[in-house]
Amino acid sequence: MSKYDLVVIGAGAAGLMTAALAAENGAKVLLLEKMEKVGRKIRITGKGRCNLTNNKSHEEFMSKIKAGAEFIEPAFNRFDNVATIAFFERIGVPIAIEQGGRAYPKSGDAWDIANSLERYCKKNGCEIWCNSIVDRVNVSKDGKECVGVSIYRNEELENVECDKVVIATGGVTYPATGSTGDGYSFAHELGHNIESVRPSLVPFELASKHCVKLKGLILKNITISLLVDDNEVVKEQGEVEFFDFGIGGGAVYRISRDAVDAVMDGRHVDFLIDLKPSLSIQKLLGRVQREVEALPSLTVYKLLQKLMPSQIIATVGDKLNVTADAKVARLSERDITEILTVIKNLKFKVVCHRGFKEAVVTAGGVNTNEVNRDTMESKLVKGLYFAGEVLDMDADTGGYNLQLAFSSAFVVADNFKIDGGNK
Repeated sequence: MSKYDLVVIGAGAAGLMTAALAAENGAKVLLLEKMEKVGRKIRITGKGRCNLTNNKSHEEFMSKIKAGAEFIEPAFNRFDNVATIAFFERIGVPIAIEQGGRAYPKSGDAWDIANSLERYCKKNGCEIWCNSIVDRVNVSKDGKECVGVSIYRNEELENVECDKVVIATGGVTYPATGSTGDGYSFAHELGHNIESVRPSLVPFELASKHCVKLKGLILKNITISLLVDDNEVVKEQGEVEFFDFGIGGGAVYRISRDAVDAVMDGRHVDFLIDLKPSLSIQKLLGRVQREVEALPSLTVYKLLQKLMPSQIIATVGDKLNVTADAKVARLSERDITEILTVIKNLKFKVVCHRGFKEAVVTAGGVNTNEVNRDTMESKLVKGLYFAGEVLDMDADTGGYNLQLAFSSAFVVADNFKIDGGNK
């Protein structure tokens, strides 16, 4: 069996990009994937549309990274969101910038991203072996240098020799796509420390009898705060979506990392929703007064209908000290203020997060202090590299996490410029 310059373990976003660019640079590359096809997680990301990056400025992009910002910044400087968009357009995938600056394939089909990376790998001579399960990364007798990998193909164990190995196995989210944490085991066996692995960008179960009634409700332009032991930790504005078990959506995902940590620590966790963040209590009082002047017989229920979607009225009503059929005109200003205070402070108790099966990304991973951020090479084992989600870095929803995968992959591949590459 021939020897490879580089073996990449895992054909997700980071692995495919690493293999494609390293092969383009002239390296002899073997890409290993344990599933029957490459890029399975890419194909379902962004609800099947693949939000691959965004057009945010350097400063705004870096501010959205929850862990690993300092580590990944040099890589992002070398291969940023602009470079990612240019790369995909260069290999035949037109990119569209949509609301919020999010970048998608113009076709709206995530398969175009996965397929284009696979084609580009093959075009540049990269070999791809699917249904290949890596058993271990092999190192020299002193344990200080990679020499290859041992894999199961057709239930037979075989050794593959190479100079370098890249662990790009992703995290443990969407395990059905093949992300089952193998890379953490490989890294740990080679001496690396693994920072606490937990789900991020994940929905939550709520202790509310109204969840089933709220299912399908999407609230836009609201503010949601995370309360831990009744203290506000973080606040976000945006969209939330209700499910029969609880809550998710963009604004929830952006505060989910802190919420998951608090839940896992056994703290008391609540979400506090302001249904009218752009209006103060005083301004809302003025609106109520105008509504009553226009309709003196206005009931509390009818008032709530004017202020929020009907689907959430029962949830709000349960927290009020007045009945739904009470005439607003007969209420005191204090009573009305209490109603408006509930609308701007609607509290939901968090029971638990929904775990890795429903999380978008994995927080935690290989300790980045043990990895050279300029090369992505291990500081412990020569010839061992890391790319993507297997590293302890994660960010907000909105194309940030895939960009982290692409940026780290570029840096790994840039170590393999051989004779000018295949460009």
